[in-house]
Amino acid sequence: MSGSIFTSSIGKKMFMSISGCVLVLFLTFHMCMNLALVISNDAYNAICGFLGANWYAVAATVLLALVVVLHFALAIVLTIQNRKARGTIRYAVTKRENGVEWSSKNMLVLGFVVIIGLALHLAHFWYKMMWAELQGAHEVVVGAAMVAPTDGAAIVRYYFAQWPYLLLYLIWFGGIWLHLTHGVWSMMHSLGLNSKVWFKRMKCISWIVATVIIGGFALCAIAIFLQENFGILNF
Repeated sequence: MSGSIFTSSIGKKMFMSISGCVLVLFLTFHMCMNLALVISNDAYNAICGFLGANWYAVAATVLLALVVVLHFALAIVLTIQNRKARGTIRYAVTKRENGVEWSSKNMLVLGFVVIIGLALHLAHFWYKMMWAELQGAHEVVVGAAMVAPTDGAAIVRYYFAQWPYLLLYLIWFGGIWLHLTHGVWSMMHSLGLNSKVWFKRMKCISWIVATVIIGGFALCAIAIFLQENFGILNF
């Protein structure tokens, strides 16, 4: 019985939903952390210090990486299984609510967009902060300056102050938003909230959750860009 849970389509969807829930919670925390940077560099650096190069932060990072890999691997497997099951009728039009059809049909494509953006994020921030601390580096190259890896505020502000990077991150945020608008609904559906009464409610909740989280990320990035380049929205 236990083997069927891990190998069945329903079991895979359940584990994908659980991993998705973990990632949504992480995104919520990360968004709140970014809000702290908009208000105070010291507050942001204090959070970074708590989440810095220590055993529990490293353990949490490894666990989070495993969750991402599991989530993405299950997405690929389920997509392949669904396409095989549909065969020649996989392109048939099915009844869907307006506004979610494209994202629901292209979750794997959006997943690749998210992964590409994640790689950029890791190169800009994780590599120059936590990884640099773990390696014992006292300074890292950020643009034309040398910055301490413990000064996360300076590192994040540098990249968000550059409009090409800001644009890339906003595109990435858009991809995550589209992924979440369907993903949160799919997560709740797989975990049992799949009655007719809850269908429209889940759609609404998904849009609200996706918009609050990703809207928060986007507003933080834009606010930092305006603070660094025009001196406005300073607190």
